[in-house]
Amino acid sequence: MLLKPVDFRLACPIAVVAIYLGVYACATEPALPETGVNATGAKATGLKSGSQVEVQQTNSHPLVSFELDVLPVLTAYGCNMGACHGKQRGQNGFQLSLLGFDPDFDFAALTQDARGRRLFPAAPQQSLLLQKSVASLPHGGGKRFEVGSDAYDVLLAWIRQGAARAITNEPKLDRVVLGQSEFSLLPEEQQELRVVAHYSDGTSRDVTKIATYLSNEAAVVSVSDHGQLTAGPLPGETAIMARYMNHICVANVAIPRTASVPDGVYDGLPRNNFIDDQVYGKLQRLGIRPSEVVSDEIFLRRVHVDLIGRFPSADEARSFLESQDPEKRFKLVDDLLERPEYVDHWSGYWADLLRPNPYRVGIKAVLNYDNWIRDQFRENVSYDRFVKRLVTAKGSTWQNGAATLYRDRRSPDEVATMVSQLFLGIRLECAKCHHHPFERWSQKDFYQFAAYFSKVTRKGTGLSPPISGGEEIVYTSSKGEVKHPLTGEVLKPVPLFEVAMMAAEATAIEGSATTSTAVAQDDPRVLLAEWMTSPGNDYFAQVQVNRIWAILMGRGFVEPVDDLRSTNPASNPELLDALADHFRASGFDLKSLLKTIVLSRVYSHSSVPSDSNVTDRLNYSRNYRRRLRAEVLMDAVADVTETPAKLTGLPAESRASQVWTTRVDSVFLDTFGRPNENQDPPCERTPDSTVTQSLHLMNSRVLDSRVRDDGGRAARLAGSDMTSEQIADELYLTVFSRFPSEVERGYVVGLLRDVENRRSVVEDLMWAMVNSPEFTIRN
Repeated sequence: MLLKPVDFRLACPIAVVAIYLGVYACATEPALPETGVNATGAKATGLKSGSQVEVQQTNSHPLVSFELDVLPVLTAYGCNMGACHGKQRGQNGFQLSLLGFDPDFDFAALTQDARGRRLFPAAPQQSLLLQKSVASLPHGGGKRFEVGSDAYDVLLAWIRQGAARAITNEPKLDRVVLGQSEFSLLPEEQQELRVVAHYSDGTSRDVTKIATYLSNEAAVVSVSDHGQLTAGPLPGETAIMARYMNHICVANVAIPRTASVPDGVYDGLPRNNFIDDQVYGKLQRLGIRPSEVVSDEIFLRRVHVDLIGRFPSADEARSFLESQDPEKRFKLVDDLLERPEYVDHWSGYWADLLRPNPYRVGIKAVLNYDNWIRDQFRENVSYDRFVKRLVTAKGSTWQNGAATLYRDRRSPDEVATMVSQLFLGIRLECAKCHHHPFERWSQKDFYQFAAYFSKVTRKGTGLSPPISGGEEIVYTSSKGEVKHPLTGEVLKPVPLFEVAMMAAEATAIEGSATTSTAVAQDDPRVLLAEWMTSPGNDYFAQVQVNRIWAILMGRGFVEPVDDLRSTNPASNPELLDALADHFRASGFDLKSLLKTIVLSRVYSHSSVPSDSNVTDRLNYSRNYRRRLRAEVLMDAVADVTETPAKLTGLPAESRASQVWTTRVDSVFLDTFGRPNENQDPPCERTPDSTVTQSLHLMNSRVLDSRVRDDGGRAARLAGSDMTSEQIADELYLTVFSRFPSEVERGYVVGLLRDVENRRSVVEDLMWAMVNSPEFTIRN
């Protein structure tokens, strides 16, 4: 009968002491797999921190390294993942750092916590670590590996060798690379990944079997625990992440269509700008034929909705559709970008990302914040200046709306997560507690970045939700620091990475720092803003370009749009880079970026799929249909019915796009997805259509009353001298931005022929048209 570990320890105290002194040797040590550090005969750091002991070996097997051998095993078999011992408080009293990001913590947990009972050097096979892993003892995580497996032998040998923390002159893991990072597979084809770890002493090791893998789209290409790729049955593409000890590499895998498109098809496609070149080049490689370009009526409605958030009027639609000017699309875009509705529409997107809860920061602060955002768009402030003004904001929340950012986010770590996500597309939240599991950011990186906001201070009434109504002054203090939560070290502000600057730019930044000590010392945010907006910082331009592209095209190059990382690669990285370069070269001019995108041929693709591109969701071979934004749809109802919405607290004739707080009550806006006021910004709206939305349009008494209003459009058309044909044209131009087809016109004329109450017919027609997908969906 096998003795329990605690019984054996008590029975053999001399053997235990001998093991802890490192003089115990086992003559039956099993052969190790080729994963141990080749350091036979080297000294090892034993269980006591800092002590050096000689490990005697009876054969030529290499010593096992805790960091290079043991931790990779625990990670590969899920012991330190978030659902097991890697979660915040561990599991059943045993906690490891998530994915092995803190080796010192893990070593202490294994060798010292719980009085060291998890390891039993006197009889290594009886160690709880091994017995639970092979399910010899009850284990909530079940059996992780078998007795005699490579993983088992590594852990067993490490315990037998004295469970050293480190080996003298032990190399460090420098990098991890893939043997091949680009794959093109046939449907159902399989291929093997190969992952190689490189160390500081120039050696390398194949770690394919103990790396961990994740497919971004498992239905397209799946990956096994040992790195075998298996293509799905349909064409597509995805990225495969391989992680080994906080080092990450990514393989891009594509499954092209088996039926290729003749070269002549792409040679004959018109190109309006560089966007078309990049998109068509990739579609050709994947064997996908793009959809046709849309007609004038669809382009007219699409570009109105995208650029100014409203439908064209009947007169505007008629004028555009009847025009024979070959440049009319280009002229239309220029005109729309100068319309006042542009300001309200595009301010709304940033209001979603920045607008705080009014119950938390106060209604007046929210109003000033919203006005400040709209002013930036009204003045066409460049994007880099917009960000600089926001990040370095100070003063009264009743005078400078941008200062409300620091009224809402009150600690350096809160501001750091928001700023990095919004303006760099880097989600640092994970690194606040541990090394980022999908990126290179460490805890130190996070708190060094947060230190830029350490001197932001406030004076005033503070917060007292739910009635925080007082004024608050945001200013830079002479004091303030950020400490590392584990080491207690006071950290200085350090950017997340180095950026390559032009000589003139570097001189300008250096000059601004030397001419004012406030830049370098009193307010570190100024240097942060300079670093973020510098031309060498690719993240800054890319995240905004990606966000704008997603709004216009229905899907970003990267999704989520503010999660730029190596393990979430762009669907078309070359085009993302090209657009970011264009945005930067334009002086970060948003209107220039919008114009470039909407005038590309790719933007004008039809949303109707073909046999060639019906499965394509990533490459913009067709336009992606989506429901209209809540404010756009509400304003469209007002325009169609000619009855303004009644918005509490706003002047009569106000539009939904001018609503500045979620405290303005609207069942319509809530039903169609405006962000919840209790959500923390940034808020990304859910674009999905729901049954509730359809039921609201069909059954809303408010909508019905607006259609049947005595001063509304239906009453006006029915009471006019217009013919039935003219009424049909007016309705279709107003609701759908197009002329009716002959069949549709004949149907309307037939309904209106010889009826005593034309108004009832027109009202029913309008109600039916507002409830149709053509009205609520942006094609």
